[in-house]
Amino acid sequence: MSEKDIYILGIESSCDDTSAAVLKNDKVLSNIIANQDIHKKYGGVVPELASRAHLSNIIPTVESAIKEAKISLNQLSAISFTKGPGLMGSLIVGTEFSKALSLSLKIPVIEVNHMQAHILVHFINNGKNLPSFPFLGVTISGGHTQFILVKDYFEMKILGETLDDAIGEAFDKCGKKLGLGYPAGPLIDKISVKGDENKFKFPIPKVNGGDISYSGTKTAFINFLNKNQTKNIEFINQNINDICASIQKNLIDNLMNKVHLLSVENNLDTIVFGGGVSANSYLKKRLEKYSNDNDLKIFIPELQFSTDNAAMIGIVGYLKYKYSLKSNLKSSPSPRLSF
Repeated sequence: MSEKDIYILGIESSCDDTSAAVLKNDKVLSNIIANQDIHKKYGGVVPELASRAHLSNIIPTVESAIKEAKISLNQLSAISFTKGPGLMGSLIVGTEFSKALSLSLKIPVIEVNHMQAHILVHFINNGKNLPSFPFLGVTISGGHTQFILVKDYFEMKILGETLDDAIGEAFDKCGKKLGLGYPAGPLIDKISVKGDENKFKFPIPKVNGGDISYSGTKTAFINFLNKNQTKNIEFINQNINDICASIQKNLIDNLMNKVHLLSVENNLDTIVFGGGVSANSYLKKRLEKYSNDNDLKIFIPELQFSTDNAAMIGIVGYLKYKYSLKSNLKSSPSPRLSF
């Protein structure tokens, strides 16, 4: 290992996925994710079950990441971990494991904001162009919907966020009402391909400024299904393709309205997306057209970097290490950590 090489072990445990990654400088050597299928039968993440699964998964996941990266623990320069936001029990497992390992290896530990990592994942060196500052960051997942003015790696300001449900949460709740499994977002995306997105209309809540709301749409959608099922018990089965396509269009329309508003207001020609919903194929098509029509640069993460993963924690750890922004063993989880 030359003096200029920095090896970072990233650990992500904010929700229900246990992930470990190794980065050599800004390049990913490994990115292992252990999923927790147990939550599917409950239709959502059960915090207590999630934290217990992290306890079982974290050691073998880290071992797999180190093995795949073909390095030894002694080569590590630092360990970065998710401080928050997230589920307290899940965060505790990742935090305490990271601190214990850093203490045993006598290397620094670096705390990372999960939401910043979703944006900064685009600075992983994978041979593609990198975003130029400043830009509009858009985090879209099951737990978050935020619009961020990103001036530098660690200078970010929230321009707006959801007042209630996140967009991924809205997808899942609407999907649950349709009888789809969890998570429902990818299923709605797949089913929508065969549907007519203009068949059914749903309201878009009017919210001033950069904030956004999905709760009203969800309620209107549930009422719509209840009303039609009263008339025809087979309504959902007979119209599932069109229903999925129509609600998906509505949820994405709401998002695109705010993206347009905030990019124009702040004179930003670069928009950077992060989070699991960025994998939605319909959103990607909309963004491609929006980019071409408005001469904008839009960045969407690779699929492996869109959902929660440790590579995004690792790249932030690398950047912080370079800028000497290290933490200490007094660091503790922060479930409601903000920017």
